[in-house]
Amino acid sequence: MIDPADDIARVVEAVLFAAEAPLTLHEIGAHVGEGVDVRAALADLAAHYAPRGVNLVERGGRWHFQTAPDLAFVLRRERAESRKLSRAAIETLAIIAYHEPVSRAEIEAIRGVQISSGTLDVLMAAHWVKPAGRREAPGRPLIYATTPEFLSHFGLASRRDLPGIEDLRAAGLLDPVDLAFESLHLESEADNAYVNGSEGD
Repeated sequence: MIDPADDIARVVEAVLFAAEAPLTLHEIGAHVGEGVDVRAALADLAAHYAPRGVNLVERGGRWHFQTAPDLAFVLRRERAESRKLSRAAIETLAIIAYHEPVSRAEIEAIRGVQISSGTLDVLMAAHWVKPAGRREAPGRPLIYATTPEFLSHFGLASRRDLPGIEDLRAAGLLDPVDLAFESLHLESEADNAYVNGSEGD
């Protein structure tokens, strides 16, 4: 374990740099040791990296380094995929993001149409949606929620950063599904949000 008297910020930086996936405060602390103010070290690092080409960010309670948003165009990847995310998948993702945890039947009630068999599969393959247990109701239906990857992809620290009703009105978007489509920037500049597979209503 590292002595707290050492330069903790450097240790935390090294841990995050070597990590294969974003880390929670607890996971970072396990590397650094007890009695260390990991949150303060992260704040110092985030401030240090804020004007640089790589930023330290928190997404869904997990920390990682990412390319500065204004430089995303430099690393844009052109993908030869079969089709962009379908309208059905976009609507389903928006409903899950705003209403999670939500069951398939609840999604269908909000959309007003049934979900075709592959819609949720497409979202889970993109790592934006995951099963989140079962509803304590007759039949115990499976419920779904968004993932840390969803927050990271759309630049959200938490679901609290999703646009609210006032943002919707200010943007002139009356349809909640259209709001979610616009506000989440599903066709992001970073990678155009392409996924494999096709999907309809």
